[in-house]
Amino acid sequence: MDYKRLGTTGTKVSPLCLGTMTYGTPEWRDWVLDEQASRPFLKEALDAGINFFDTADMYSLGESERVVGKALNDYAPREDFVLATKVYNPVGDGPNDRGLSRKHIMHAIDSSLTRLGMDHVDLYQIHRWDYDTPVEEFMEALHDVVKAGKARYIGASSMYAWQFAKAQHIAESNGWTKFVTMQPMYNLVYREEEREMLPQCRDQGVGVIPWSPLARGVLAGKKQGDTGESTRSRTDANTRKWNLGADIDQPVIDALTTVAEARGVSMAQIALAWVRSNPAVTAPIIGASKERHLEEAIASLDITLTDDEKTTLEAPYQPHAIAGHV
Repeated sequence: MDYKRLGTTGTKVSPLCLGTMTYGTPEWRDWVLDEQASRPFLKEALDAGINFFDTADMYSLGESERVVGKALNDYAPREDFVLATKVYNPVGDGPNDRGLSRKHIMHAIDSSLTRLGMDHVDLYQIHRWDYDTPVEEFMEALHDVVKAGKARYIGASSMYAWQFAKAQHIAESNGWTKFVTMQPMYNLVYREEEREMLPQCRDQGVGVIPWSPLARGVLAGKKQGDTGESTRSRTDANTRKWNLGADIDQPVIDALTTVAEARGVSMAQIALAWVRSNPAVTAPIIGASKERHLEEAIASLDITLTDDEKTTLEAPYQPHAIAGHV
């Protein structure tokens, strides 16, 4: 495993990050695996050399953190893995059970650590931008979380580049902790982050850990909607909301199929290799609910695309409306 620096920090992470929204309880989403079914994936990832794991307090309303934390604590020493979690989305029905107020951040980090069974997380991320809380309030609160030793670094997720720049500027101006990572949606059929966010991150030394590198399975060849092969592909509302796999994406999917068949590998392997080929990217966040998902993701690390292959994959792309920021 060729480990990489997390942005400009000294922390080293695997070139794949295992996302854990799939692990928790099917009571939250019917495609989620329970604890017994989840643990083998976390163990296999560790055994393969993956040391980077991403969860969130809203996944299974906290149960994902409990399942993931227990498994990682059982299978590896704390220093052997890098764990990220997130705050912002609702975790209850109350008005302060969400967002990035100082009140909620301070409560949320303690709740996350209790569920994880740990005294700190390595990366504490804001899951989205909070339009109802002053930037100064949440940036200072996140700084205090780091200074209290409850997080080693902070990161952000899908937002506009101007928002990210504003938050970084306010942190720097006040001597507060700055974001070291950005987690945007980025894949062959959604490349809008190439316009501003990825160049900004590369210029500023911010690590990029893209979510949905396979576009919710669209780039793995999965049919979506009523004819989908899995429960998630049949029921996932976000795939439809973000228009992933729409008609304008079919030429990209066809090109992906062509390159994959010529290589004799899966579409997923080529799609992941393409995301990793962007010099701004540190580690795509992958999901795995079947053993082959993890195997294919790991196998993709051996693929280096040629310039001609990248041209073939990129040429059919059509601009998309901004998606995933809310």
